[in-house]
Amino acid sequence: MAQDLKNWNPEDEAQWEATGKAIATRNLWISIPSLLCGFAVWLYWGIITIQMLNLGFPIANTELFTLTAIAGLTGATLRIPSTFFIRMGGGKNVIFFTTALLMVPAVLTGFALQDINTPLWQFQLLAFLSGIGGGNFASSMSNISFFFPKKVQGLSLGLNAGLGNFGVTTMQILVPLFMTFGIFGGEPMELINTSGTLIGKIPAGTETYIHNATWLWLLFLIPLAIAGWFGMNNIVDDHVSPNVGNPITVFAKVTLMLLIGFITAGVGYWLMLPNLDAGLPTSGFGLSKWIVLPIVIVLTVYGLKMIPGNLGENLKRQYKIFENKHTWAMTIIYTMTFGSFIGYSAAFGLSIKVIFGFQHIMVDGVMTHDTVNPNGPSALMFAWTGPFIGALIRPIGGKMSDSLGGARVTQWISIIMIACALGVAYFMKQAYVSATPEEYFMPFMVLFLILFAATGIGNGSTFRTIAIVFDKEQAGPVLGWTSAVAAYGAFIVPQVFGEEINAATPEYALYGFAAFYGLCVLINWWFYLRKNAYVQNP
Repeated sequence: MAQDLKNWNPEDEAQWEATGKAIATRNLWISIPSLLCGFAVWLYWGIITIQMLNLGFPIANTELFTLTAIAGLTGATLRIPSTFFIRMGGGKNVIFFTTALLMVPAVLTGFALQDINTPLWQFQLLAFLSGIGGGNFASSMSNISFFFPKKVQGLSLGLNAGLGNFGVTTMQILVPLFMTFGIFGGEPMELINTSGTLIGKIPAGTETYIHNATWLWLLFLIPLAIAGWFGMNNIVDDHVSPNVGNPITVFAKVTLMLLIGFITAGVGYWLMLPNLDAGLPTSGFGLSKWIVLPIVIVLTVYGLKMIPGNLGENLKRQYKIFENKHTWAMTIIYTMTFGSFIGYSAAFGLSIKVIFGFQHIMVDGVMTHDTVNPNGPSALMFAWTGPFIGALIRPIGGKMSDSLGGARVTQWISIIMIACALGVAYFMKQAYVSATPEEYFMPFMVLFLILFAATGIGNGSTFRTIAIVFDKEQAGPVLGWTSAVAAYGAFIVPQVFGEEINAATPEYALYGFAAFYGLCVLINWWFYLRKNAYVQNP
């Protein structure tokens, strides 16, 4: 079993070359696949909902979008407590426990998917639980930031995040494949619409094992939990994890902090539910998501702060990051890059299905969107491509930023993102009023893939900026905090897409995102690129 590390200083060149590099690399290569599985479990709803539609689950299109949105809401909220896990519990303890927790939603969701009449509320509850995988990113990135020297922070964090984000792509490839055969047994269901995998379309009438979509992750999670426990290290220095304590105590603290995140996310979702008959359990206040999200964030931050004892005091020390203006600037900029990547990843497949998989025709003077398009692309064949490119290119973005400066690279990709978002909006608009939407699919895909690539490069460049701007103690919590806020993209983007598609104006979603990217260009220039910037091109 790997030992706890004391007097860890990766900036000491002699220590780094003698033992540090090997230890850091081992922790990184266990961290990456663990994070990959976290992303897979968090975002598998983007593929599961497509297959639920193909199998005829009695759930409306707009309600299917809520499953990806709920997972996004919880995963983002859980990143707030996860930001502070490493200092409180140590890297090995935290990564082992949070990886093992992923087995809970994976097992339960598989059982729910075996019954086509499983009620929507059960799937919504399971989507809440799968948010554990989203929360894991904050603790994983914070942990890895402590292992490597600043000279390779862009590359090491880019590898952890980029290859970890391959969980989205890996999931989008493996889930459709594993649903084609009964590796885990159980009764198959019969497709009523054409489905697909990476290698081709699967015709209606074919048997499919949708429950394999979640159970397949146990093949990876079990050995990864073992590898994390025996192969990773806690850094027990004062600036990292000074009071790790007993692992069982750490697991209890992590559970308590996650519970606070679950509660505040649940309150937020309830506040957004439509204001129906007060006697119904589905009745809420109907508040706007733009009002609710700040409420959820504030409730979570203060809920954690109110924990009594040493844990609360530990958190108060880490909360000093909120006194730094760069924390807020980088939160906005990182939301542009990672928030876009994770949000588009969650909504991409279902958007292809809804916009290009149906003909949009006039019937008695009313535009309809429910006639299956026989020439439409298979969403499952293409959904993986965008996240694949965005994740693959992220380490390259980190490497570029180590050479050129993070802020400069961020500025370039921000402008590209604005142009691509406007282009995607145009072709979505044309497709959604056409009886032959497949004519607009190729330019839509090309521009969206460039947009994904830009988000990936921007993720790498923002990691570099954070690592340079903040000192060692604050860099880890800031990485976790910024990733927490940015992860709300996995909630916002599917929600906005679902709302605008329901209003027959899907292009408005991209117009709004492009305007936000323009704001980020100004912030990045003001803080890091103008002549008298606070920090010049970090």
